[in-house]
Amino acid sequence: MSGVNFNEYANYPNYDTCYDFSALVGGTANPSSNLLSDYASIKNGSYGKLLKAYYAKQDAENASMSGDSRQKLALMRSSADSLKKSADALNDASLWEKKKIKKKDEETGEETETEDYDWDSIAKAVKSFVEDYNAVVGQAGDSDTKNVLRNAMWMTGITDSVEKLLSQVGITIGKGNKLELDEDALKEANVTTLQSLFTGTGSFADKISQKAGSLSNAAANAAARVKGTTYTSNGSYSDTLSKLFSSTLDKKVGEDKDTGSCKGSNTEDGEKAFLASL
Repeated sequence: MSGVNFNEYANYPNYDTCYDFSALVGGTANPSSNLLSDYASIKNGSYGKLLKAYYAKQDAENASMSGDSRQKLALMRSSADSLKKSADALNDASLWEKKKIKKKDEETGEETETEDYDWDSIAKAVKSFVEDYNAVVGQAGDSDTKNVLRNAMWMTGITDSVEKLLSQVGITIGKGNKLELDEDALKEANVTTLQSLFTGTGSFADKISQKAGSLSNAAANAAARVKGTTYTSNGSYSDTLSKLFSSTLDKKVGEDKDTGSCKGSNTEDGEKAFLASL
């Protein structure tokens, strides 16, 4: 390897000349003295290892502030899987078949058997769906993973498109795009409207099931990219996405990053280019 001059490093793209290397190599910030005293360590590769260790630490610290942890992503995936399961349960044809139901007269104690829909089971299934849906919306709104946010936005968009039909069966869209259920109104709803919402290919329940599956996959893929405490940029939080989703999901997490003149990606990009040349 030929001699390395730190002054030449200033020619690398995006290099920020205000960066002080002395924090990395020790000693003063005098380039000439550092170049002579540390040439041996640069030549044998120890300086490169030091820089790599430094950036590994920086990436870990950045991850702890902005990236979803594997535990958080695992919870998101579990909630999405639960939503898919409850949506599929609503799409189960057996739920919408008339059954022989025994009713007991409270005054006489006499039992009669009638054929009707099992409204208790239907109400229970819809309630589970609403609870699982709200759990996903809440967790996605607190997520820093762009693909989770994107799929959650699409999901709430699907729900918005059938808002009027949902209101006819006792389901309204409340604060933070979470669903609210009126069980009494549900049991009085038109069965045909309920079936159009919850049964068949392309129904509301079917679309939510598909989107829940996409959310689960997004969380799983993001978790696979998390190594230890490091979170990669492919799945990390985006301020642009935050602004896009802020009107759709109930909450966004993200703070403005320090954009001081000597702190930024430009300096780090230049230094990483230098590492690659060693």
